[in-house]
Amino acid sequence: MDTPLSTIAVVGLGTMGTGIAEVLARAGREVIGIDISEAVARQAVASLEASTARAVQRERITEQERRDILARFRTFSDLQAAADAELVIEVVPESYEIKQQVFRELDAVVSPTAILATGTNALSVTRLAAESQHPERVLGLHFFNPAPAMKLVEVVSSVLTAPTAVDTVTRLARELGKEPVAVGDRPGFVADGLLFGYLNQAASMYEANYASREDIDAAMKLGCGLPMGPLALLDLIGIDTARTVLEAMYSASHDRLHAPAPVLGQLSEAGLTGRKAGRGFYTYDAPGGQTVVPDARTPLASAGSVAGREVSSVGVAGSGTMASGIAEVFAKAGYSVVLAARSQEKADTAKARIAKSLDRSVSKGRLTAEAREETLARVTPAGSLDAFAEVDLAVEAVAEDLDVKQQLFATLDKVCKPGAVLATTTSSLPVVAIAKVTSRPQDVIGMHFFNPAPAMKLVEVVRTVLTADDVHATVREVCMKVRKHPVDCGDRAGFIVNALLFPYLNNAIKMVEEHYATLDDIDAAMKLGGGYPMGPFELLDVVGLDVSLAIEKVLHSEFRDPGLAPAPLLEHLVAAGCLGRKTGRGFREYARR
Repeated sequence: MDTPLSTIAVVGLGTMGTGIAEVLARAGREVIGIDISEAVARQAVASLEASTARAVQRERITEQERRDILARFRTFSDLQAAADAELVIEVVPESYEIKQQVFRELDAVVSPTAILATGTNALSVTRLAAESQHPERVLGLHFFNPAPAMKLVEVVSSVLTAPTAVDTVTRLARELGKEPVAVGDRPGFVADGLLFGYLNQAASMYEANYASREDIDAAMKLGCGLPMGPLALLDLIGIDTARTVLEAMYSASHDRLHAPAPVLGQLSEAGLTGRKAGRGFYTYDAPGGQTVVPDARTPLASAGSVAGREVSSVGVAGSGTMASGIAEVFAKAGYSVVLAARSQEKADTAKARIAKSLDRSVSKGRLTAEAREETLARVTPAGSLDAFAEVDLAVEAVAEDLDVKQQLFATLDKVCKPGAVLATTTSSLPVVAIAKVTSRPQDVIGMHFFNPAPAMKLVEVVRTVLTADDVHATVREVCMKVRKHPVDCGDRAGFIVNALLFPYLNNAIKMVEEHYATLDDIDAAMKLGGGYPMGPFELLDVVGLDVSLAIEKVLHSEFRDPGLAPAPLLEHLVAAGCLGRKTGRGFREYARR
């Protein structure tokens, strides 16, 4: 098995198979493309011709190199063509029956030393290998779509796989310019194992009418920096494919978080499988199209006809990073801001933090010196909430503690004028529990900014069952004026972002607990395979393990789902005082400043 793998067969020339063939041919390998459909094979050749033509046009390869690449790719309709291949990669439909048939036929065709790789992302490699006459040479080689662009390759070994086969294929992946990650055999492996649980929860959130498809997708893109929202990504992957992956994951884990949301089955049965069908969660301009077109579920521009209240002055309660960031956002937008803290000294310190932030903006050319002075002049520091007597909107940004917030809102109720909107920035506490301590719960709403507030575009607007329509309209209007993107969500734990983000982070911790993969491999898998700006453990250490644990507990308490119970490893690290970057140690160790 320890061969240079110069001749490689790819069985199945759909989008993924064609992409893998292109990667191999560009890397100098002789590629034997096999598909039972001659039309599909011709399309694969046409796709490679078009791709390499673009590469020549962009001066990434020469015309001679293009001709050489095309000459290395030959297509056939019979598996007999794989006889001389040292490695065969199958990328046929996700079906045990189809894949097992391919492996049985390959056993009779290829050399006993040839390696057989499955491109599955959902099925058991062990079960597939058991059907082969030489199970020791069978492994998983999971590329990500589009294969030419995505760097991650998961190399999946079963208990039957020979280490030499794994080493040979891992070396090949590196020679192709990919980042191989070694994983064991379980449905979804690392990247899809974490990704599809998150996608499934997003589908369930949409199905429950908790938030619109547009708001769910915008929340995850703007709140987490993801390249695509979860529902748009499900349409891209294929809703039927996602359902197949989740079924395989659920059969192995019996975790309700992996049980496919009923809406996935309904859309699949109706043939509304996403982009390839022209309709899924969204509607597209044509089957296979990328452009979303309006449909019956598209929000109307005229929606929200209720007029909001007049807001010219804003009070921000708190002295931490979040409070000063929010105050800066309002001041930059032209609002008069009262920044109140528990003492005048703390309030002055918070204003000084705003001054430093504005100085950085000036030094980077994002703000003029004159605009800096005007912005800073709009911020009045105060040592008491009494200064909120005339504000039109009061925003609290104090500790994430229900008692603390309730005490503050009881004070705001007494201090603020009638008609003032009272907003909490809580990320996980019930807004109605904060509203009920006031005599005007109809004026109370959630306004969840993301950190750092000046940079992050998202604000989750959280209505309670008591929030007045004009209060909701007011906050949405204010968000637009301060150049933030408001998304509407109901008053339940985690709102949109944290309700989808933290179960994903918790599942990553469980993977480490089970010794399935390393911190580094999981972080690499999600960055390279999912396009995430940070891996889950990098993010956990930045957020703070204590903060993460508190949110996990709130989610578990609200939804009572065993799959949401905080991972014991997270609880142990918090108990040991390992809280992430802020303490110098979390999942990783950091140099103390």
